[in-house]
Amino acid sequence: MNKLFYFLLVICITLSSCGGSKKSSSVTQRTKSTSSKKARVNPKNKKIKSIINYAKTFEGTRYKYGGTTKKGMDCSGLIYTSFKKGEIILPRTSKAMAKQGNKISLKNVKIGDLLFFKTNKNKNVVNHVGLVVTTGKRIEFIHASTSKGVTISSLEEKYWNKCFAGVRRIL
Repeated sequence: MNKLFYFLLVICITLSSCGGSKKSSSVTQRTKSTSSKKARVNPKNKKIKSIINYAKTFEGTRYKYGGTTKKGMDCSGLIYTSFKKGEIILPRTSKAMAKQGNKISLKNVKIGDLLFFKTNKNKNVVNHVGLVVTTGKRIEFIHASTSKGVTISSLEEKYWNKCFAGVRRIL
């Protein structure tokens, strides 16, 4: 009986200590992976936020075809100028921008991604671009529209939803 008692005692201690160390090691692993993710992602997030914040400084700027300044801005000019400020050089037209970076599904969209649109009913080509500034229930993007100038719109708006052509991730 003594041998059986000691045997069960050793098994209980072994099992309880394994469970405890398993939990602490998984917490340690989670903490390590979280902190290493933060270390890798932070510079990119910082750059994306900087690009978005710069683009927002143009809100209210009137639309001007070919424009890239506060005097007037077109959609691709806004994106080109904002990314250039972040030391990323993109092509100057929305059609050419639509070939850059990686194609992303809309369900995986993140801030900093580019939304592309085909707004000309007569031509089936990308001719408009916006920069995602908000995700979640509402996807919002900053762009330069011919009617409102540089503004923030939602992909929920019927017009933009109907013209939507795709998403690309540059960063």
